[in-house]
Amino acid sequence: MSEKYALDETALLLVDVLNDFLDENGKLAGRIGPMLEKTDVIAHLSRLVAGARAAGVKIFYVPHGLHEHSFDDVKYVHPNWQWAIENKVFWKGEWGADFYPPLAPHDGDVIISRHRTFDSFVNTDMLEKLKEHKVQKVVLAGLTSHTCVESAGRHALEEGYHVTFLTDAVAEFTEEAHNAALTLSYPTFGHNVTTIDEFLAAVEAVPA
Repeated sequence: MSEKYALDETALLLVDVLNDFLDENGKLAGRIGPMLEKTDVIAHLSRLVAGARAAGVKIFYVPHGLHEHSFDDVKYVHPNWQWAIENKVFWKGEWGADFYPPLAPHDGDVIISRHRTFDSFVNTDMLEKLKEHKVQKVVLAGLTSHTCVESAGRHALEEGYHVTFLTDAVAEFTEEAHNAALTLSYPTFGHNVTTIDEFLAAVEAVPA
């Protein structure tokens, strides 16, 4: 892999590493649990975060968050979000919307304001924070492969950022959707599609 990731311009965007997804008692655990196990994504994300911290990579946490008025200004609320509201998924102020403890932020990490649908650039401070930290390259990981991770990458591309997707640091509800993201969407919208180890090696090779 020839791509290099200078520490002064790179950020890892860690999307939706929340209890409702990742904890066995989360509200989505029954639906996504089999793919979490199949991809071993929690172990992979733990390795990614530890490696990124050791290398000095900026980590941006990109969380979902809903409340009873999240869609008051939306005429046509998608069925997925109707269900989420009814079941209080990623509900602000509740345990399910908290960061999954093994992957929780540390002091110095950047926490983006909560997004209500798939695109974490919309109605959040994502762009403001990326510009504040002089980020030029974004590296995507987290949940889910085909929705929020992909949406963040698509929007970042439109805003002019260099986009990298990490194929072993994402998971999805179904194998079909997961594979579609990895084999179709990521090569289309990413400048680079790679693995955790290859990314970390490229960071370590570049001085701060």
